[in-house]
Amino acid sequence: MSNKNDNSIGTKLGSPAYYAEQLNARAAVPEHTDIIQRWQRESAKVRSAEAGLLDLAFGGAPMEQLDFFPAAQPNAPLLVFIHGGYWRSLDKSDFTFIVPGYRKAGFNVALTNYTLAPHASMEEITRQQLRALAWLYRRAARLDFDRDRIMIAGHSAGGHLAAMMMAAHWKVFGQDLPTDLIKAGVLMSGLYDLEPVRHAEFINVDLKLDQASALRLSPAWMPQPNAAPFITAVGDLESDEFKRQTALIGARWQRGFQREIPLHQENHFSICDCFGDESHELFKASCELLSAL
Repeated sequence: MSNKNDNSIGTKLGSPAYYAEQLNARAAVPEHTDIIQRWQRESAKVRSAEAGLLDLAFGGAPMEQLDFFPAAQPNAPLLVFIHGGYWRSLDKSDFTFIVPGYRKAGFNVALTNYTLAPHASMEEITRQQLRALAWLYRRAARLDFDRDRIMIAGHSAGGHLAAMMMAAHWKVFGQDLPTDLIKAGVLMSGLYDLEPVRHAEFINVDLKLDQASALRLSPAWMPQPNAAPFITAVGDLESDEFKRQTALIGARWQRGFQREIPLHQENHFSICDCFGDESHELFKASCELLSAL
């Protein structure tokens, strides 16, 4: 696609009210508070039961920390999960509930944090994730995982950040880093075109995106430098805009796009439960992608 507006999934012209409605996932899911509190309870139980290295500092800022849960076997692949929350809420610790299934399947799992907006700009939040991935890569031997088999996954704002990691030119960030540091990806209900986000005032009051920065930070309008395979997912109960965003990244990054995992009767929050559920197709597809590395 040569021009972002010459196709049916390009950026739509909508009013601020339209984008506010389309992107307000919490308003669309009245039970979201109960869901998040359940995640937190389940995650606390996992942290008390699973062997993990918590709050490892990968940078100098207080929120530049990650949790690492090792696989039982040495030199296994690594799954790195980036949480959502519109870049301004939630925490890595809220998502520890996804860890047991992937460890049982034979994988290492890392969950990253970042400084929340408005205390950090979108550019800085992205750089923090670059630092997290570089830190993990450089410490693979110490943590005993295969640095040549790293898969990124992210949900919502974390889906955006995961895509940014897939679009990264790693040699610019560090000459010791491989061009294909990220070998695969799972992008869930992500935001890959930030132009609509800057028109949603309830979000942009903290992000402070303008037209230039929204374009600069939109992975959908970047080339995928390496054809790392990836899958996408979006709940069928989600808004048209979240569905458009998911279709957009698959269309723009055709070289790596494998398939979209159907999520019947799932919303913007329950998709995370699907990702951690060993019986769900999204979990199984994610494991298949990891196993194939």
